Amino acid sequence: MAEGIGEVAQVAVIGAGYAGMAAAVELATRNIPVTVFEASRVLGGRARAVETHGVTLDNGIHIMVGAYHETLRLMRQVGADPARLLLRLPLTLAYPGELLLAAPRLPAPLHMLCALLGTSGLNWSEKFAAIRFMRAIQRNNFRLSTDCTMVALLEAHRQPQRLRAYLWEPLCVAALNTPADAASAQIYLNVLRDSLAAARQASDLLLPRVDLGALFPDTAASYLAAHGGAIQRGTTIERISKEGKTYVLHSKQNRHGPFSQVIVAVAPYHLPALVKNLPELNALRESVASLRFEPIVTCYLSYPSQVRLPQAMVGHAHGITQWLFDRGRLGGPSGLLAAVISARGRHLELSNQALAERIHAEIAGVLPNLPMPLWTQVITERRATFSCTPNLQRPETITPLPGLLLAGDYVAAEYPATLETAVRSGIRAAASIGQATVD
Repeated sequence: MAEGIGEVAQVAVIGAGYAGMAAAVELATRNIPVTVFEASRVLGGRARAVETHGVTLDNGIHIMVGAYHETLRLMRQVGADPARLLLRLPLTLAYPGELLLAAPRLPAPLHMLCALLGTSGLNWSEKFAAIRFMRAIQRNNFRLSTDCTMVALLEAHRQPQRLRAYLWEPLCVAALNTPADAASAQIYLNVLRDSLAAARQASDLLLPRVDLGALFPDTAASYLAAHGGAIQRGTTIERISKEGKTYVLHSKQNRHGPFSQVIVAVAPYHLPALVKNLPELNALRESVASLRFEPIVTCYLSYPSQVRLPQAMVGHAHGITQWLFDRGRLGGPSGLLAAVISARGRHLELSNQALAERIHAEIAGVLPNLPMPLWTQVITERRATFSCTPNLQRPETITPLPGLLLAGDYVAAEYPATLETAVRSGIRAAASIGQATVD
């Protein structure tokens, strides 16, 4: 029995997204009995698979990078082979007919220096401005004396408008899911430090060949079952109560527990209701309730099988579309394209049909003679991530109640809301099991 677990050996994890499943896998690896409660029948939380038009899609396209060390480690741990499930490409930012940045397979930092110098679509003044910016933030160890917005930082470093429009701001919105004029520059610099400015492999793009459920949560569920854990799907936990030295979880019809310790790995907007009867967490509840959120819109368009993008992923700088993905190049049906729009914007005012028509017109600017789509599907996650603004105070893993821990992409970290952030939070929470005990 693990030290600190006590007489009640079972640990509960509420939520089977990437954070919750990462925590459960870490606990199972340590032979700590764990039960995961998930409201949905589908695992993955806000990174899950959906079925439509006879095709398995994702509720949003998630770009991974080589710096996702913990996600890749846990994938291997549970038997999900990254080499098979992910397409690994050297960093490439392609805007067809406008700009192409491609990092060569050279040691760092030569790969980024050569990538910037060799970028087609930028003049020499713009290239040297990008290099000056990277050198300046490196000299300061990627730390700001005072956090500010990304736009303010770019203006302070006199970054040309074209460079901002094709490189810094699109990467900021993609990484932080927050408009650049509202996004935390410090969090963005943390991302640059550990991806573009780290080892060459850290900047590689990792594009999923399978749906997000098959990428990790589904295989993790099998691993969990083989190591004495359990998942109760379709079980919505409505509140948590503390009874003596243990916790009890309450669904609509049942009591679950008692549990010695609980990891709450739900989306932040679900947390306040779960802990409303725990007065020790009033301040936490109010803090989480004050978070603001940003959407992610994914529009799938199915075309005849001969329709292909020039690359698996391309950028779009004019209009509402930000990134386009060719699912046919990633193991999906040929002709299936996905357009991704991160963060808030005027696109949210359009109906799904009007949005799909607008995106189709923008794709036609990339692919001449584009036929009409056979079908379209718009998936909007209106609260996909928290709004990652300067100096945002995020809750800690360990709460004021010993034995009750938080996991999720919104929990305090150096990074924005990404799959890697979620996974790392689950790992931190699991590491605290056995250290924190209920009074």
